Amino acid sequence: MEFMTQFDSNPIEPVLVDGRQSPTALRVQRGVMRFLRSVHDMACYAEVPLVNGRRADVLAVGGKGEIWIVEIKSSLIDYRVDMKWPNYKDFCDRFFFCKPPELDAGIFPAGEGLMVADGHGGDILRPAPLDTLAPARRKAMMLKLARLGADRVHALMDPGPLAR
Repeated sequence: MEFMTQFDSNPIEPVLVDGRQSPTALRVQRGVMRFLRSVHDMACYAEVPLVNGRRADVLAVGGKGEIWIVEIKSSLIDYRVDMKWPNYKDFCDRFFFCKPPELDAGIFPAGEGLMVADGHGGDILRPAPLDTLAPARRKAMMLKLARLGADRVHALMDPGPLAR
């Protein structure tokens, strides 16, 4: 995956940067992660693979172990063609959609949390309902996140071949 340092300013034409996300989605991801870290004191992970084969756009962990998943939708088309979001709810205490400022908030289900973000920060438009994880699932998620974080740091320190 190539790191992106410049973002395309045209939200209409989603050019894939890392094979998965458009420049708009990457801006939203950056902003929502900044917001969660600075305002809610949460540690954030991007692109977290889950055991059900899905990949969470942003997974955040709070100081008391609460887990939030944020599903980024960069456009109306992105929202309409991707209906896998209910599959994320089994892996978090709170589930949010996050959108760029120009996307209409009215397209998102009223019963789900909703955030807005740009490349600089974000905000919660609608809180997400609490659906507390079972203790065994929480433990499995925390172990996964600890290993994922360590692997990502190690890959930055030593980008050589993987041991696995």
